[in-house]
Formats: sequence, structure tokens, C-alpha cells
Amino acid sequence: MLIDTLIITNNETGYLIMELVCPAGNLPSLKAAVDNGANAVYIGFKDDTNARHFAGLNFDAKKIEQGIAYAHNKGAKVFLALNTYPQPDGWQRWQYAVDQAGELGIDSMIIADLGVMDYARQRWPEMNLHLSVQGSATSYEAIEFYRRQFDIKRVVLPRVLSMKQVEQVIKNTDVGIEIFGFGSLCVMVEGRCILSSYVTGDSPNTFGACSPAKSVEWIDKPDGGMDTRLGGLLIDRYNADEKAGYPTICKGRFNVSSNTYHAMEEPTSLNTLEMLPQLLAAGVDAIKIEGRQRSPAYVAEVTRVWREAIDSCQKSSDDYKTKADWMDQLDKVSEGAQTTLGAYHRPWQ
Repeated sequence: MLIDTLIITNNETGYLIMELVCPAGNLPSLKAAVDNGANAVYIGFKDDTNARHFAGLNFDAKKIEQGIAYAHNKGAKVFLALNTYPQPDGWQRWQYAVDQAGELGIDSMIIADLGVMDYARQRWPEMNLHLSVQGSATSYEAIEFYRRQFDIKRVVLPRVLSMKQVEQVIKNTDVGIEIFGFGSLCVMVEGRCILSSYVTGDSPNTFGACSPAKSVEWIDKPDGGMDTRLGGLLIDRYNADEKAGYPTICKGRFNVSSNTYHAMEEPTSLNTLEMLPQLLAAGVDAIKIEGRQRSPAYVAEVTRVWREAIDSCQKSSDDYKTKADWMDQLDKVSEGAQTTLGAYHRPWQ
């Protein structure tokens, strides 16, 4: 079946090319993404202007220059995430980040805060601006507001919409739509975590990290197991044969009514690989992969699988089928070794 309603093209077939946008927490990850077929990578500075503000991650100006050169040489783009919310006493850091990104030649800025977006539009009027998922625009009316006010070119939709709702948004706006296709999920509204703020004193939306490293403890037990704590609070207790996850409150195990279990959310990953024909037919511009905090090996494997899958779907969506090998590889790197279609699959709608 040819998807003849899709007319925004940049390939010889005349049909929409769905971009693959992959995470890069460091230069090796950026290279892994580009080498395995990413159309674009998204990165962040080494400070609280981005929502993956972890020690050992992210880029300084020199590494960004190297990353842009490497990506552009292979036909890929580099997006910069400026997706946290500045406070008055730190506003100059966000201004500096915007200006530095513009001077370095970033292809697009991914911004959440209205003030930051307004500054970027005024200072860098030719820059492509994308609305971050942290901006939580879930309706075409909200997206149109950002288009009129800031001329945004793309919006990353929050992971709370069903497939029907995604289709409705796309039908009513000319702004490009990017959705998350694979990666860790969050029970909160796109990382707006009051729980983490309460325990650590640092808000993920201003400090840039849920469960900041300075608040994390890994405590070995005499029996070979491990306790994990966040801000002194016991998050989980692992036996010797269990893999210990990174301690986040929403995915910890707690004693509730004499039962110990994942009381808020089980560790799991979003995986929409089987939905690719629907996403392509709906007119989704880009699939985003979560995981800037993950390893270059994770980035390489997930990018490789999704590149093969997207190419297969675009070649013939009627004949597209998810391969067992693809699913096996993604299951191995999924959080909790399990996956879900998340909010996209709501059969009652």
C-alpha cells in the first residue's frame, strides 16, 4: 500500500521519510548513533540546562564541535536539548547556552521553557526550534500557540497520548510531530517529579536530573545483595542474583499493606516497533529513542534495530513485520527486560 497522503518528502520515491532521532550522552554514543543510521542525534551541555544532568555525561563546546563535524560529514544532524526550566538566579546560564549553541552551529534547539524559547527566537531568528516533550503540549491548539508565537518547526509529543489522539494532533497542525518510540518510561508527567524533589531537594525540571548522583547510595550487604538509597531513603533491596537498577522512587519496591512490590511503577520500556506502519501512515515526522544516560553499546544496538525496521516499513508498509531478532535485541536492553506500547495502545477508544 502506498501512503499517498504523505507529501512532505526528501527522497526519490516521493513519500515521507521518517527520521530516526537517537540519544548521545557523550561523543562515543554520538558516533555509535550516526554510524548505525541515525538521521539526527540529540545532546546536552554539561550543566543544568538539560534534563540529563549527570556526572560524566554530556558535552563541552569542543566535544560539540567534534560531534557536529562527525555527524554532518555523514549526513546526520545534531539537536541540542535545553529542556529544563531556569530560575531567576540562573537565567544567564540558559542565555549563554542558547548563544553558545547558535555559535557552534547546532541544527535545532529542543526547548521547554517559554522564556528560553523567546530568547532563542529573538537572538537566533534563523534557528530551528523544537518544543521539548517537557513542554507538555498534548493538543494541536497548544502546538499552534507555539507555532504562532515562536515559529517552532517540530514538537515532541508527551508519552500520554493514544494513537487516535496522535493522529488527531497531526491532522490539525503543520508543525512536524516527533514521538518517543523506544526507551524508559516515567509515571510522572514527562519528568515533572515532585517525589524526587521532596527526597533530594533538587527538582528534575530545574536541576536537570531525577535521582541526582550526589543523593544516590549503593550499599553492599554481607549476603552478597545490595541496598539502594536516594537521599537516605531505602528505594530497593536486591538479592545477590538480582541486577540492581538505578534508584528512582517511582520504580522502587516498597512495603504497602504487608506486601513488598513495585507500588507505583514496574521498570519497563516503551517499544512501538510493531506500530511503525500506523505511525508512518499517520504522518509522524520522527521517532525518538530515549537514553542519553545509557552506554554507547545500547545506542548502537537500538539505533541499528530501528534503522532496519524503519527502512523496512518505508519500503513496503503492507509487508512490514517485526522480526524476532529485532524484538530479542530490544528486550535485552529494555528497562526491567520488559516492554509495553504504553498509552499509544488504548483499544477501548
